[in-house]
Amino acid sequence: MARYSGRSGAVYMSTVGSGVATAVAALTNWSLDMSTDMVETTAFQDSNKQYVACVRDISGSLSGIWDDTSDTLYDATQSSDGVKMYLYPSTLVPTKYWYGTAFVDMSIDVGFGDAVKVGGNFKAAGDWGQM
Repeated sequence: MARYSGRSGAVYMSTVGSGVATAVAALTNWSLDMSTDMVETTAFQDSNKQYVACVRDISGSLSGIWDDTSDTLYDATQSSDGVKMYLYPSTLVPTKYWYGTAFVDMSIDVGFGDAVKVGGNFKAAGDWGQM
């Protein structure tokens, strides 16, 4: 089993659902949350609460440094049908990644004496998988 630094991570994203995904410039962090909704099924005389798994709730976040040559993240927020996303923990292992369609939002943070930062969140707009 190999281990990797996040230095080689990458996010590829289209700007519309039918578009071609390209690398999002200057990102420094991404996270993916694949929590599963649980439905309580506790009945009389059970000794503890019990649950059954329902569906996954795919969401995550992105952050990095603003790059004035790329509007990909901003353009993705305008898509009414979601965007294609590919999340790579390391481009050194290009066959391992998570993918799916998502709705994206974006923020920008400008502070005196600091790099201009961008960020965003996403939620699944369709099925997600892992390669």
